[in-house]
Amino acid sequence: MEAIILAGDINAGDVIVLPDSRDAVLVKQVRLGQGGFMLTVVPVDDDCPDAERLVTLTAGIRLRKTAP
Repeated sequence: MEAIILAGDINAGDVIVLPDSRDAVLVKQVRLGQGGFMLTVVPVDDDCPDAERLVTLTAGIRLRKTAP
């Protein structure tokens, strides 16, 4: 199942596809920061701490949410 949602509707544990990407990522943490939502994400198949990256998204950006 796939749905188009806003960045503000993302929670830890969600699997999403970031803008300009085809690969899904697992959201580990969501924080509100300057400039938008700060997401800590990892590739779906790799939750190693070294694989984590921080992504900042504006509130109005649309994302694809997929089933875990």
